[in-house]
Amino acid sequence: MNKEVAMKGQTIVCLGELLIDFVCTDIAQGLVNGENFLKKAGGAPANVAVTIARLGGSARLAAQVGNDPFGEFLIQTLRNESLDTSLIVRDRHVPTTLAFVGIQNDGERDFVFCRGADGNLALQSLPADFLDDCGIVHLGAATGLLDGELYSTYIAVAQRAKEEGKMLSFDPNFRSGLWGGNEEEFIRRCEPFLNIADAIKMSEEELELITGYADMEQGCRYLHEKGATFVTVTLGSRGTWASHRDGGHTQVPSIAIKSVDSTGAGDAFVGALMFRFMQRNTRPIAYNDFITDVVWANRVGALTCTRFGAIDAIPSLAELD
Repeated sequence: MNKEVAMKGQTIVCLGELLIDFVCTDIAQGLVNGENFLKKAGGAPANVAVTIARLGGSARLAAQVGNDPFGEFLIQTLRNESLDTSLIVRDRHVPTTLAFVGIQNDGERDFVFCRGADGNLALQSLPADFLDDCGIVHLGAATGLLDGELYSTYIAVAQRAKEEGKMLSFDPNFRSGLWGGNEEEFIRRCEPFLNIADAIKMSEEELELITGYADMEQGCRYLHEKGATFVTVTLGSRGTWASHRDGGHTQVPSIAIKSVDSTGAGDAFVGALMFRFMQRNTRPIAYNDFITDVVWANRVGALTCTRFGAIDAIPSLAELD
């Protein structure tokens, strides 16, 4: 029988991209026909970290930005969220990464990335003890598996988290604009994380792409057999498929909202789920508790779709209540 053990540390460390989202405000026009854009702070790990902070948890973001006005804007944004920015590295040679986001008729998005400083984040740029007080490590940058120093840092941090008994959360964040035509390499680069992650979040499309199974049960079983205890598959307005290695599975419905912009909704869901896991403070987390946490995280993700931008749209604990 598994013994319940306390989580090591109360902080959640998120690692990866911090970038500018230029969000097209011309609804249903996408990037082809859209003309008007809003500058917003973004990047999947940044969205996760801000979600945790807004809900009252402790999170730190390790990322790299350019030594430019966009980088300064991002750092100021995180400070306004009361996030510790000591792990944000300034790159004096490469500008801040930019992403252009178009909103389609159904609220879903298309992306174009102009990659910059985020890919240069090296492990040696971070303090040696930056993981010491954390209980959960989250890896989920859309650019994190591309060529560059960040991918090497991801591999090293994942291995260290596993060795030190921390919970490892992984979101592959597939973007066709980054990997179109090279999906096999994307899947290959996911493998090291699938083999050691405790919690994996995927979209419905990512599950089929990565596991080869369109069926939820089969796809989740594939990931459980690799070692994941918790698998969540986000289904948009249909909610989330939640699967526990030792407890079973179910489809958790979402709440009814009018979607304006789904940017960051999956990240908000992950942040809320990790926040709840950290609140529990012990492992293993039983199936019923896991489902309760997914129901709660679904609400956070859904409410994020009701406003423009990712970070700006994430609800606070007071708004959630």
